[in-house]
Amino acid sequence: MTRIVVSGLGVVSPYGAGVKTFWAGLAAGTCAIRPITLIETDGFRSRIAAEVPADTVAGLGVSARRTRADRLGLAAAREALADAVLSARDRAETALVVGAVGGGMFEGEEWYWEETRSGRPSPRITALRSILPCTHAETLGFRLGLGGPKETVVMACASGAAAIALGADLIREGAASCALVGGVDALTRICFMGFNALRLLDPEPCRPFDRDRKGMSIGEAAAFLVLEDAERCRARGARHHGELLGAAVTTDAHHVTAPHPEGEGMVRAMTQALHNARVAPDDIGYVNAHGTGTLQNDRTEALALARVFGAGRVLVSSTKSLVGHTMAAAGSLEAVATLLTLQHGLVPPTAHLEHVDPEIPFDCVPRVAREAPLERA
Repeated sequence: MTRIVVSGLGVVSPYGAGVKTFWAGLAAGTCAIRPITLIETDGFRSRIAAEVPADTVAGLGVSARRTRADRLGLAAAREALADAVLSARDRAETALVVGAVGGGMFEGEEWYWEETRSGRPSPRITALRSILPCTHAETLGFRLGLGGPKETVVMACASGAAAIALGADLIREGAASCALVGGVDALTRICFMGFNALRLLDPEPCRPFDRDRKGMSIGEAAAFLVLEDAERCRARGARHHGELLGAAVTTDAHHVTAPHPEGEGMVRAMTQALHNARVAPDDIGYVNAHGTGTLQNDRTEALALARVFGAGRVLVSSTKSLVGHTMAAAGSLEAVATLLTLQHGLVPPTAHLEHVDPEIPFDCVPRVAREAPLERA
């Protein structure tokens, strides 16, 4: 089977721009969840989120005429391609898989409000087209000179992770020898208002796995990885950050918003991924959990992890406690975090975790990062 390595990483996160800035924040256990500035929050249950700082967005070197999400995505993708040291010829053969949900919804919302409040046609009608998630792949592919297959994955908060799996499949099937994969999402009013209406947002920074958790904190980010055929990477003399041993995608088919109470879909996904990787559960030392901080998700995820790995056997932490739930970017952002964890031998903490829920049978690395030599995660 074709071996897949990760030869490039790129991130724009609530800590700022760049992989080094991202890791410094995780390693220090710095919480980037703060009072929200992009959206009017009067009357809402929660008034906080993990925003990318305004000065970071302004300094990304991407035209302000682009949507906020495109600006985050272009900057992160450029860093990943530069990290992989791909030539123009390499890029012409590189596939692109983008996990996206909100698209340019933030700008689309502004168009909508301008149109309805003024009673006149808005001159910014092009903002409406940017709402479509597929526009990210179009923009990134064109601006970065990527000539391989282009795909958009819309799978809610699994989008970024599923994009990685699909990119690896494209390489293994011979459709490309290299793929830029990842996810991007920016904060939007409809997302913030919707989760508030569902009462799923914690008024305080989220506390995954805590006995007193009250919900999640949303965020925004872009994270991209360059996947490459290991032989091709070696032949061109490039280094790599690690190897993608296996992946799998499943569906609960249980409920529109709630996970299966026994974690069936999660169990099948992890079991298949381990099988594809030819790795035993005992070979895994750490899990970067979905860990949203909602009562149901954390409990069900812990149950699924215990069914696969055994209660208490692996370290588990949630970086969402530090950078929020970045929606479509979450899976790829956490994949980057996991690679950096393996490289540095340091597990990022679960912030704000004071009293572990008795139904969570794992060491969730509370509050402070922990040194841990790890080979696989």
